[in-house]
Amino acid sequence: MLISRLPRLLAVLLTGVGMSVAGLIMQQLCMNKFVSPTTGATLSSAQLGILIALVFMPRSTLWSRAAFAFAAALAGTCAFVWFIQRIKYKDAAMTPLVGMMFGNVIGGATSFLAYRYGMTQALSSWLSGHFALVIRGRYEIVYLVLPLIAIAFVFANHFNIVGMGKDFSRNLGVNYNFILFGGLAISAAITASVVVVVGSVPYIGLIVPNIVSMFRGDKIRGSLTDTALCGAIFTLACDLIGRVVIAPYELPVELIIGILGSVAFVALLIRRLKHGRKHIALGRSSRVRAAAGGIQ
Repeated sequence: MLISRLPRLLAVLLTGVGMSVAGLIMQQLCMNKFVSPTTGATLSSAQLGILIALVFMPRSTLWSRAAFAFAAALAGTCAFVWFIQRIKYKDAAMTPLVGMMFGNVIGGATSFLAYRYGMTQALSSWLSGHFALVIRGRYEIVYLVLPLIAIAFVFANHFNIVGMGKDFSRNLGVNYNFILFGGLAISAAITASVVVVVGSVPYIGLIVPNIVSMFRGDKIRGSLTDTALCGAIFTLACDLIGRVVIAPYELPVELIIGILGSVAFVALLIRRLKHGRKHIALGRSSRVRAAAGGIQ
């Protein structure tokens, strides 16, 4: 119970809580509902950092690998945000597609380095998200999620203001660059701590915040608790499904979350595109009516 069962349960819950909150923060800072550690190159960058630690520091500890993963995740996320801020055509679907392409480029570089240094088998364990190897003594780093979420709750209102834009933040006396970097650092640290312990766990930070925002709105402080709770429940349910489907064997939780998350992602994307077309149609009809009134 104390060596395996309880550590696994805590790792499952903290993974769901951390990844969902990380996605919520990134969506607010980037002003896009489809940005998350999965579509913002954060996960793939963290995997690259772990590979660098394995190659140049073969005897590195779990904390050392987490430090490399955090540095790489923060660098990759900042590069992604810097890139999308300079895109003139900011469609709702364009930003996550750019992030997924950028993440694939980083993933390709990671695979090349792993093949070059003969680390392909070692890297495969970090690419597959599962809780089967979580035991006492090698999962405690995921506890970093709790203080990071507490910091996010303290600065929740600042994240909302930064999400309104640089000019709006400056008018209210908020340091835009500092809050933006701080929010991205929190998301990168949460992602790095999860990837080091569990591996790649996609789509939690994308799906859960979108579902919660439908009922609780976009204010972080009002929806952070619900997002964390729903993320924990969703991850626990996927882990239970993975252990029951082919019992006594176990499916990786990444597979279950990937299947459910990809379906939910496509559904949310279609819903958002239809919503956008509806606004465009309403805008055109209002302009037509205004023009007709002017002619009369």
